[in-house]
Amino acid sequence: MGRILPNGAGADTIGAVNREMPERSVAPGGLGRRTKEAPMTTKLVTLVLLCLMTGTAMAQQAKVTSLMSKDLTENPGREVLMITVEHAPGGSSPIHRHNARAIVYVLEGSVVMQVKGGKQVTLTPGQTFYEGPDDVHVVDRNASSTKPAKLLVFLIKDKGAPVLVPVE
Repeated sequence: MGRILPNGAGADTIGAVNREMPERSVAPGGLGRRTKEAPMTTKLVTLVLLCLMTGTAMAQQAKVTSLMSKDLTENPGREVLMITVEHAPGGSSPIHRHNARAIVYVLEGSVVMQVKGGKQVTLTPGQTFYEGPDDVHVVDRNASSTKPAKLLVFLIKDKGAPVLVPVE
């Protein structure tokens, strides 16, 4: 009989499996092991990865901060709202509309914007973007996967109307 390798497999020379011990060609608990634990481990790893991916996706949602709102007395029932929108690196917003007039000013970073039927544009600090009340905002994302982006947004909208309406 040949020598026994550290993993418990018999071999005549390194890499050649001992034919006298075919059932031991892989050590107990080694790579060839198939038990009920393997599917459970696979499910657990899949669940952990799914949770991590969901957490990452949630962490990438835009942070919206309301700075002020003011009733437009010359336009009863209307208000102006000023907000900041912060996109984490690689972050984006879902397809949406505002049912408002939105004037966007880039404060920091770089963003990619597009309304349905319009051209996709990349904006940098100091540049602006406009969305009308009937526009559907199909692209709203940070252009960078390493740096955050921050926008200042003025909205003229119906008083009490939601700032953002998701579109499917």
